[in-house]
Order: sequence, then structure tokens, then C-alpha cells
Amino acid sequence: MNTEIKNTILTTDKDAQYDESAKRLLGQKSILAHILVKTVDEYAGMDPKDVVPYIEGEPFINTVPIETGFTNTVIKNDESLVVGLNSENPELHEEMIRFDIIFYVRMKDGLSQIIINVEAQKDEPNGYDILNRAIFYVSRMISSQKERDFSNSNYNDIKRVYSIWVCMNMPENSLEHIHLVKDSIVNSHAWKGKLDLVNIVMIGLAKELPKHEEKYELHRLLGALLSQDLTANEKLDIIGNEYAIPMEKDFREDVSIMCNLSQKIKETGIETGIEMGKREMIMKMYNKGYTAAQIADVAEMDEKKIKDIIKNAELLTV
Repeated sequence: MNTEIKNTILTTDKDAQYDESAKRLLGQKSILAHILVKTVDEYAGMDPKDVVPYIEGEPFINTVPIETGFTNTVIKNDESLVVGLNSENPELHEEMIRFDIIFYVRMKDGLSQIIINVEAQKDEPNGYDILNRAIFYVSRMISSQKERDFSNSNYNDIKRVYSIWVCMNMPENSLEHIHLVKDSIVNSHAWKGKLDLVNIVMIGLAKELPKHEEKYELHRLLGALLSQDLTANEKLDIIGNEYAIPMEKDFREDVSIMCNLSQKIKETGIETGIEMGKREMIMKMYNKGYTAAQIADVAEMDEKKIKDIIKNAELLTV
């Protein structure tokens, strides 16, 4: 296996590990509380510490499938059967797309619930429009409530849903709430129902970390948490000292793991770039009439390896 292919495989593996670490960090209740305070009206102005107790149980991280028929599962509860979110072992259906993070949070009345989904994106995708995907996710969050949160035609029991997208490497910091609105075209009627059931929040994070000010408070926290440039100590300093977030052992370990993976991804990328540069130079010399022996002498490489590179390049052009 040549170095370029090997490095690509290693980078892909490290990218996957990096994504998992990012999801675990975002899934920390203390981080989720900060997100809720800035994105859900119910918790606006609250101290994030006071929001943490409203988050029910442990958030499901990369376990609940999005596909129809797989989001829910039947759970045996004493002598009855209860429908709940499907948190099966992801290895059983590896090909399935899953919610990055999904959980229930109680409202301040202690009774009503909201379903929250948080998704992390390293870049805005090229193959599709991200807002279309977000609409699909909130649609599934609504439809999957059938038999889990409401039954038959009891549509008034549908819970409000939020799909919150944290998008990195954006041109600027942004925060937008996308939701249903009513436009009266011919007269107006007070139709019964809740327009606030479906909510999408798009959080854009610029590459450069903003200063700590109220407007960009959430952006600075998430930017520091997910940064590929800050060291573990720099991240922990910002998160712990500026946001008073408890630095538990698991949290520290995940921050450290993510920083190490980020560094390895960079190093592997540099190695891949160097390898590609060498191959390009070798083929330019070969196309100008230099022999494998002459190229090996200039490149300070084994002649056999030079011949292999030339052979592989010629096969690719056939």
C-alpha cells in the first residue's frame, strides 16, 4: 500500500474518531445547557447551571437511527410495553444515519417536554443543501413521536422539537432561528394549533475565535470546544475560567483526545501533501526524458520505488 493511500485511510479513521470526540463533548449537559439558553426561548436569560437539571437522563449520542421504522423501539417496563427512542448498539446497523445528539428536556413548568437534536458539521456540505437536511431531521423528530409521545389522533400531544446545527469553518459567526410563520393572504382566521412545534437553529462558527462578549458568548464557547488549533490547556482555560463549566475527568480526557487527533490529522495531511508533491516531481522529470536511475539520484529515493511510481501513474492514465 503506497503512503498516499495509507495516509488517506489513516486520516479518514482519525476524522471519524475526531467526530466521535466532538459529539461526546457537545453532548455534555453543561455544554448543552449553554446551547439551550441561547437558542430556546424557554431558557433565555437563565443561568446554564440552572438549566442542567431540566435535561432528562443522559443524551443519546450517535445511537438513535433517523430512518423510518428504526427511530423507536419497544421497551418492556414491568408488565407493560413502552415505546422509547431506539438506543441499540450502532454496530448492528452500521450503515444507518443517526442523530448526533438527541434528548428530552423539561420546560420550567416541570411537566411539558421539548425534544432537542444537536448536529455538528465541520464544513457546509457540497452534495446537498444543509437546510434541506435539517428540515428532514425535524420532520422525523415530529413523525417518530407517533406511538412514543402521542397515540392515535391525539395530535395535541405532539412535543415541540428543535434541531440545532453547529456548523464550523464558516465565513462569519451567525445564529439563526428558522420556524413556521402564518401569512394571511385572503382575510384571516384564528386556526387552532401551535406554530412553534417545528424549530431549526443554525449556528455558524467562524474559523477565528471571537472575543468574549455577550453577542458571541455561545460562539466563543463552541469555537473553543471544537477548535483544531487550540491546545487542550487553552481550551480548558477558556471553558473552565470564562464559562465556569466543571472540568470533570471524562470532559478533560475527551478534550485531550480531540486535540491529539486534530494534531495527527494535520500531520498526516502534511505527509500526504509531501508525498503527492514528490510524485508530481517524479512524473514531470520522467515525461521530460529522465531515466528512473537519474530521477532516483535527484530525489534521493530507491530506483525500484521510482519505477513503481511511474508504473502506477501510467496505469491510472490508461
